[in-house]
Amino acid sequence: MDDKPSHPDQAQKLLHYLLKRINRAIREFRQIEDGDRVAVALSGGKDSRTLLEALCCRRRYTPERYEVIALHVVGTSAGFPDLRPELEPWLERLGVPYEFVPLELPPGEPRPLSCFRCSWNRRKALFLAADRLGCNKLAFGHHADDAAATVLMNLAYQGRLEPLWPRLRFFEGRITLIRPLIYVEEREIRRYARAVDYPEASWVCLQGTVSKRHRMKALLQELTRENRHVRANLWRAARRAAGF
Repeated sequence: MDDKPSHPDQAQKLLHYLLKRINRAIREFRQIEDGDRVAVALSGGKDSRTLLEALCCRRRYTPERYEVIALHVVGTSAGFPDLRPELEPWLERLGVPYEFVPLELPPGEPRPLSCFRCSWNRRKALFLAADRLGCNKLAFGHHADDAAATVLMNLAYQGRLEPLWPRLRFFEGRITLIRPLIYVEEREIRRYARAVDYPEASWVCLQGTVSKRHRMKALLQELTRENRHVRANLWRAARRAAGF
């Protein structure tokens, strides 16, 4: 399943397949509507790159008209690599407006950042930039594996059955967080990333291999080997519990 496609047009076929899942999520959860200005959180990894390309591509044939802008948090002050030299020419070729957002950390913030503090600070930077640029939607590249891992994390560490929300309003409805990849499995994104030759490891989290989420994903992979419906079952159970 993860072998690199052998036909030149395979990338377009894979993107078409991904868009079916993405369109399902967008329609079901009303993630994108006519007149929206959508900011895409671009980390530089395969998930966010695929999301950005897909949202740009689908504008060619969808009835709703919306704008897309890419936002990349420049995290060199927190020890992350500077991906601007890599991302800027790619974004120019894609023809999408973009902005590099500086990561401003509070004085005395301990280093290295914990996963929670890192995520909190980077999200804050993205929300502030999206609001400043007049965007009413902020799209994240979380996929079906992330959704299942989140359910496991909430069960294991919080004692509650809670999903990764596909659509969530912030700031009294001024900005809505959306996750259009919620029905797309990571292996499907990986196949597309290989087809279009994304760099293997453009953006690597410093704490990624020791985080709780990493452990939940490893458990999820083990469970999936026994039952391939584990992701869907977790998502379905969390949805019922949340009432949507």
